[in-house]
Amino acid sequence: MNSESKKCCSCAGKVAYAVAVLGAILIVVFLDRELKKYTAAPPVNVGRAEERAKALAEIRNAEASALGETGWIDPTKGIVRLKIDDAMKLMEQDWQNPAAGRSNLLARVEKANPPPPPAAPVKPSEFE
Repeated sequence: MNSESKKCCSCAGKVAYAVAVLGAILIVVFLDRELKKYTAAPPVNVGRAEERAKALAEIRNAEASALGETGWIDPTKGIVRLKIDDAMKLMEQDWQNPAAGRSNLLARVEKANPPPPPAAPVKPSEFE
């Protein structure tokens, strides 16, 4: 009789464990679905879609004009934007001699991005 009662208790423990695991999984699934509902972005309405399409068209037009036209980027530094074809021709001419092309490129980079001024020395703390 003792062996029969032990089998019944072990089955009950396994069933309780399986029910607990299944319950935990169901809770996680429920919370996941509720969070998706709670954090979902509102649908894009027609007005917003038109606004976004207009902004995208403006950006693409600006990019196309920047790529196909010459203009000043920074007149004080003498930085100019060139058409792609003109820029490629200049690079082709500059890089006939790789050493000179590299030095010219580095000079232009330094002109466009000057190094920052030296930082002031850090005053030591009175507690050190």
